[in-house]
Amino acid sequence: MSNAPRLRIGHSITLDGRGAPAPLLLPAHHLVTHGVIVGMTGSGKTGLLTVLVEETLRAGVPVLMIDVKGDLPDLFLAFPSFDPAAFLPWIDDVASPDDARSPDQIAGELAAERETGLRAWGIAEPELRSFHDRTAIRLITPGSTAGEPLHVLSSLEQRSARWDHDPETARSALAAAISLVLRLLGRDSDPARSREHVLLSVLAERRLSAGQSADIAALVEDVTRPPLERIGALTVDAFLPRAERRALAAALNGLLASPSFESWRSGAPLDVQSWLEPAGGRTPAVIVSVAHLDEEERALVLGVLLEELLAYTRSLPGTQRLRALTVFDEVYGFLPPHPANPPTKRPLVALMKQARAFGVGVVLATQNPMDLDYRALGNAGLWCLGRLQTDADRARVTEGLAGNDPGFARSLGATLQDLSPRWFVMRDMHQDAAPKLMQPRWTMSWMRGPMTRTELRRARGGAGHRGADGDASRS
Repeated sequence: MSNAPRLRIGHSITLDGRGAPAPLLLPAHHLVTHGVIVGMTGSGKTGLLTVLVEETLRAGVPVLMIDVKGDLPDLFLAFPSFDPAAFLPWIDDVASPDDARSPDQIAGELAAERETGLRAWGIAEPELRSFHDRTAIRLITPGSTAGEPLHVLSSLEQRSARWDHDPETARSALAAAISLVLRLLGRDSDPARSREHVLLSVLAERRLSAGQSADIAALVEDVTRPPLERIGALTVDAFLPRAERRALAAALNGLLASPSFESWRSGAPLDVQSWLEPAGGRTPAVIVSVAHLDEEERALVLGVLLEELLAYTRSLPGTQRLRALTVFDEVYGFLPPHPANPPTKRPLVALMKQARAFGVGVVLATQNPMDLDYRALGNAGLWCLGRLQTDADRARVTEGLAGNDPGFARSLGATLQDLSPRWFVMRDMHQDAAPKLMQPRWTMSWMRGPMTRTELRRARGGAGHRGADGDASRS
């Protein structure tokens, strides 16, 4: 693909550190075979991930980001100029209480540092303005109004046109939504094993296929008084006795009446296809932030999101070009080895195996490499390894790269232990079997760290990035 866009990630040198640095230009289609970024806290992992996102967006490729730690909304702070005034609203958040400098002085120093860093990589105000004007950043916060709330059950409660032209994809999204409902009820959510899942799926699909709504209230009514006589070869009463159906209906009604559950049933529809469609000449950058949720809520919400992403991916025509990129910042706990099976694991494994055929790349990042399913990660063609402090972490990641060469494994392990911040061992299976040292460029986005909900509202309202409708992002 000689005309494929190239992402200017930074520069690289040989693994032994000899020779002059060379520009690192990563062909965009290399991300179709997925990537993994690993590094301890302070290694620069989030900075490298941000550079990958920025460069992908500059190439006109939409990006869907899953944000667990709260760092990725810093993309709103990709100010379009070097004017220190852009930093002033944020000075109180970064200055220490005993800092004797004035806000104007702090802002001036931050702006000067950013300008020096970016100009060293050939990025000046025209490039910043172009990125700002050609990118539509959108923040979605399930269960919160800090960004756009998300209707997590929209594939169940809001009929999609996919039921008319792609029922198989619509059925997969429906199954994920019903699994979420049953998990919230503390019941068996397995689509193949759970009789309750089968019953709700049949009842919901009956309504949706007929062009009707399948909201929770309607399902309560159908579970209580089924509008059909048989489920498969059995009568409804034989498949799930009346007493059990009444208990299920009562549980669904209790969930429906819960004030906290209402926040999951309003907001933007869960529709990855519409999220990633460019509009007005701007490339979508969609951040789904779950940093504010607890661990169980994150797994449930992201399980539904990833199932929807998988359904969208499978609906695409095949291509070898990078059509869209999915970034998952801190995948620890969501892709564990067997036998752990959180709701995120199945769609993640399927994406790592299948998404490349449809031009959808996946980049996973973590600072905890021990508890990951490396059979799934074996599908990744790009690895970027930052400093790893423990012997166990280094052994875990070098095993896959070094293979059966113990001498190289020892050398690579020692390199990972001694890496400076913002340096990585990179291996791109497309280009060269030999790993190299790489340093990412300076980020256009100001990396200030995680934002509070109040700060997220300020960032969306004041960054001036334009959304797909042409209006400035607002809360």
